[in-house]
Amino acid sequence: MTEENPYAPPQSAVVSQVTGEEPIEHLNPWKSIWGRPKATIRFILATDPGRAVLALAAFSGISQALDRAVMRSAGDVLDISVILGLAVVLGPISGIIGLYIGGALLRWTGSWLRGTAESGDIRAAIAWASVPVVCWMPLWIPQLLLFGKELFTTETPHLDESPVLLAALIGLGILEVIVGVWSFILLLHTIGQAHGFSAWKALGSIFLAFLTVALPLIILLGLAFAPFM
Repeated sequence: MTEENPYAPPQSAVVSQVTGEEPIEHLNPWKSIWGRPKATIRFILATDPGRAVLALAAFSGISQALDRAVMRSAGDVLDISVILGLAVVLGPISGIIGLYIGGALLRWTGSWLRGTAESGDIRAAIAWASVPVVCWMPLWIPQLLLFGKELFTTETPHLDESPVLLAALIGLGILEVIVGVWSFILLLHTIGQAHGFSAWKALGSIFLAFLTVALPLIILLGLAFAPFM
């Protein structure tokens, strides 16, 4: 029985010396994703690519469903309980479906730019980039308590009468935009790391994925309305 050498490098470093790759640093991804997205997704892919991916997609889907309800003024036609119920039930489904579709598209378009990631790697990159959005979710509770149904309606008589509430709504809206932008920046870095190229190329792969979906729709709409032009 041999004694363990206390001065030996960690196993990840030993492996890296053989393969020539940079050592995998052990991280707490829930903390490190905010400022070190590349190192974080590298750690996730090296240890457990499926870690929390579906849960993150589900919670992100709920947040996105609530955002869509706000933007579309869903409260004009639906009760707030119905809006919340639909977000909780359908949000996770749409989030997970979107994750799989987005993962497949970004793996495909990324390969055009010589990316090497598999679809599962891209799903992990997308899911973990949504951590800021998921962490924002508890702030929906004070918003619902403060603004009620007017958070989802076109007409906002109570908010209009209260400068304090209106200022709070604007402030929270600005913070949510910042969170969304930061999440997108993280996405560029995580996709870039997964594919083995830069964040700029990741942006290019996202643009190509958008075109892949948008162009056929534009062509179909053009053909559909051509007889009326």
